[in-house]
Amino acid sequence: MESQRNISEFILLGLSYNQNTQIFCFVFFLFCYVSILAGNLLILVSIRCSDLFYQPMYYFLSHLSFMDICYTSCVTPKLIGDLLLARKTISYDNCMLQVFSLHFLGMIEIFILTVMAFDRYAAICRPLHYLLIMNRTRCHLLVLAAWAGGAIHSFSQFSMIILLPFCGPNEINHYYCDIFPLLKVACTDIYITGVLVVANSGMVALVTFVLLFGSYIVILFSLRNHSAEGRHKALSTCGSHITVVILFFGPSIFAYLRPPTTFPEDKIFALFYTIIAPMFNPLIYTLRNTEMKKAMRRVWCQRIFSEEKHN
Repeated sequence: MESQRNISEFILLGLSYNQNTQIFCFVFFLFCYVSILAGNLLILVSIRCSDLFYQPMYYFLSHLSFMDICYTSCVTPKLIGDLLLARKTISYDNCMLQVFSLHFLGMIEIFILTVMAFDRYAAICRPLHYLLIMNRTRCHLLVLAAWAGGAIHSFSQFSMIILLPFCGPNEINHYYCDIFPLLKVACTDIYITGVLVVANSGMVALVTFVLLFGSYIVILFSLRNHSAEGRHKALSTCGSHITVVILFFGPSIFAYLRPPTTFPEDKIFALFYTIIAPMFNPLIYTLRNTEMKKAMRRVWCQRIFSEEKHN
């Protein structure tokens, strides 16, 4: 690849040039990252250490929390560190690794959200066959399929970007390496690559979003035949999931389902699916979920009690 590029690093322009704004962003995003780690680890440990782990919905939720931690960790620690630096750089190799990791983990998260919607459809619309449909083997296979789908998507995106020649300039108007900002600094015609990126990322996000919303419309129609208590429980669970889907897919569709160019708003929208959504996911899934709150109290109260007894 050395013959196709004469740069060894990229300069990230970041979120702002204003020093006071950067200090505020440093404090804010440090708080966000600690909240993401604490909230998602709390859900992950609570599910793994309770009987909820054997229920399909919470099994998938534990994987979603793990993906949130991994996904945001590809971007947020470097963003926080760069806010303290006057010159923000990233090596070519690390930039390519960041592109691959973000698309790999992001697509796994998209597929897990899709699987969670299918799980809710099976639970609400096919309650008598639910345990047969969502048996443990099928749950494992669905998660494995999500990882395989993420690998296929990320390798296809990575193969297009790694072949691009970069001759200079090397300034990326973003706070991390993403495909469209990289296409802008590539010294070749990027029309075909841009179309392929939109077809791969943008259309996948849009089609998945439409399928998810379609499944929830079917679920809402089927709730007419349920009791008031059943409707309340189903709406509480589905409402949380729909909120997460909108937070993640809305900005993602804006970012990738368009001609291959960059806008100043891109960095703001990217914050939603790289930091804001992973931070709010634990709150969304726990505040309105009685089973989750009970499991958290049971697991952590037992741990505190056992530690006090041991001391």
